[in-house]
Amino acid sequence: MIVRQFINWIRTAPAGERAEATRSLARAWLISDLSEDDRAAAEGALLMLLDDASPLVRQAMAEVFGRSSEAPAGIVQALSLDQTSVALPVLEHSPLLIDADLVDIVATGNCQMQCAIARRINLPPSVCAAIAEVGSAAAALELIENAYAELAPFSWDRIVERHGHLAAIRESMLVLEDLPAATRVALVAKLSDTLAKFVVARNWLSADRAGRIASEARDRSTVNIAARSRGEDMCGLVRHLRATGQLTAGLILRALLSGNLELFDAALAELSDLPLARVSALLHDRGGASLQALLRRAGLPPSTFAAFQMALEVCQETGFVDSIGGAARLRRRMVERVLTHCETDPQAAEPLLILLRRFATESAREEARMFCDELIAEEAIAPLQHELIAA
Repeated sequence: MIVRQFINWIRTAPAGERAEATRSLARAWLISDLSEDDRAAAEGALLMLLDDASPLVRQAMAEVFGRSSEAPAGIVQALSLDQTSVALPVLEHSPLLIDADLVDIVATGNCQMQCAIARRINLPPSVCAAIAEVGSAAAALELIENAYAELAPFSWDRIVERHGHLAAIRESMLVLEDLPAATRVALVAKLSDTLAKFVVARNWLSADRAGRIASEARDRSTVNIAARSRGEDMCGLVRHLRATGQLTAGLILRALLSGNLELFDAALAELSDLPLARVSALLHDRGGASLQALLRRAGLPPSTFAAFQMALEVCQETGFVDSIGGAARLRRRMVERVLTHCETDPQAAEPLLILLRRFATESAREEARMFCDELIAEEAIAPLQHELIAA
């Protein structure tokens, strides 16, 4: 009887009053102890209200049913396909929407709908993949910042590929502690390409010079990122570098001259298609023949063999231990010894010598910066030490 009266009244009531009445009816359906007949009548009234001319009525229903697992599934499904203001509460919160529903709405909905889905708790990989593939940049940003989203590695890569040129996307991704190393390198590549195009467009640098500077910056960043990578993360990084054509002799030599033996070993294992343990055993053979055979199998230029041989000998002589700081920058003394050796080697090609000279300059400048930083730090500490002594 009450539902019948409600239906008769709602035909002529103003939109605002209809919305409040609909809100009350939806709450009653969820929390009141209705009889079977009253529940069926209430659901029928709510279904009828899905066709109400005012979005305020449907929005009120969506706000009540949006978070409930007890809401009528058919009504929730209809609300999720309604206009944006109505659908958002359901898309962001409703546990009744299945993954297939969400994937379809990501593909057909607008940016606001995609963002609402990207904010959902416990967002499964399939829906994350859909947002990464076709979602807007704003939806991708919501996805990155959603701690409950389960992104597969290929979804991270797809976001970088589609939106990595945007600063907001890069900044949000780079602060993530568990971001795969391969994705970090892809972000760096996007940034360097963007900057190179910018300076060329401004006529600040020629295209060739900008490209070379960007390439060197990518290599430095790659070694820096690799210094923080271990195990499968390192293997994924090396696979990405090979697939994108970045696993060059220059990068591998930089890794060795920076003391990053893990990246050096993993790179040779990837290029030679040999197990990592086998590569490590061959590199510990100080005879030299094993190293040359390995470098040849990896497809590296013979003109670089002497540089790799000398760099590896210096590593073994000094017996250093990798650290995040140490394995991320060129070792000046190692670079100078390799350069001196290659300058007297008739097989060393001019491009290799040019590269080594650039390495020497870079390592010298880095060492000078570190020295100056240490002096400044000591100068800042000295007054405190004097005060402590005086006290």
